[in-house]
Amino acid sequence: MHVLILGAGGMIGQKLVARLAADGAVAGREIGTLTLVDVEAPPVPPAFSGTAARIAADISDPATAERLVGERPDLIFHLAAIVSGEAEANFELGYRINLDGTRHLLEAIRLAHGATGYTPRLVFASSVAVFGAPFPERIGDTFFTTPLTSYGTQKAICELLLADYSRRGFLGGIGIRLPTICVRPGRPNKAASGFFSNILREPLVGQEALLPVSEDVRHWFASPRAAVGFLLHAAGIDLSRVGPRCNLNMPGLSATVAEEIEALRRVAGDRAVALIRREPDPVIDRIVAGWARDFDARRAVGLGFAAERSFDEILAVHIEDELGGVVPGQAA
Repeated sequence: MHVLILGAGGMIGQKLVARLAADGAVAGREIGTLTLVDVEAPPVPPAFSGTAARIAADISDPATAERLVGERPDLIFHLAAIVSGEAEANFELGYRINLDGTRHLLEAIRLAHGATGYTPRLVFASSVAVFGAPFPERIGDTFFTTPLTSYGTQKAICELLLADYSRRGFLGGIGIRLPTICVRPGRPNKAASGFFSNILREPLVGQEALLPVSEDVRHWFASPRAAVGFLLHAAGIDLSRVGPRCNLNMPGLSATVAEEIEALRRVAGDRAVALIRREPDPVIDRIVAGWARDFDARRAVGLGFAAERSFDEILAVHIEDELGGVVPGQAA
């Protein structure tokens, strides 16, 4: 099997690549070739024994999509995107990468399908940002998409395109609406949601973190490990079970910032919590106010997708995967 990953250099992309390299297979098939694409050529894990290509490319260039699809990958993970805060700050860039890049990919697949019958599986990383207020108490699988950010709008448009190209038989598409991924490892990025991770990640290692919103802000979360699990499950699921509504709300955990902080306190104590500094940011507060807070993701759960059920579990995943299973300053 030939697997193409767009956005392979991002946090989730790197974790997905590492998992694929370790497993050596996906959807019940051995991986012979990995093609990894990002704005900078992504690394290839030494564990991977097959053929690998590292490509630095701009996905908004139609020639890039044509070249990548020309290699006829069997499975495509489309993770490449300009994140929420940056898409809001840079309107043109967000639409160029998030919308135009996706449309060029879909068109390249359509043209290849017409010429040779090529029909790949395409797993698209969407977002709960496709929903906008006012919200019901819990968002169900039939709630309409009315995004209140440019990022959410771009993702919603791409979902419609994915569904239509799939309906026409050009590809087998499935879109997974990711919760906010927490705790994200590494350094803060330009995502408006970044503070949800920052207020846990930095205090765990003795560093200060800024909290730009009220502690009563509620949001929808899953861990990086769960996100990789979503992608892998989507790669192998029987699409006849999914049907024409191919964009799914992923399961997750609804929690407030205060509940995050209390989970941190249980794990790392008051000293870690004291490193969170409140610094209100009206721009971030406005963006976050338009995001979904809770979901009834029974359709995805019924299809076999799974995520954490508490913030203690999410913190445990971060400590195990990123900190070697030990909180700095505590005995092993």
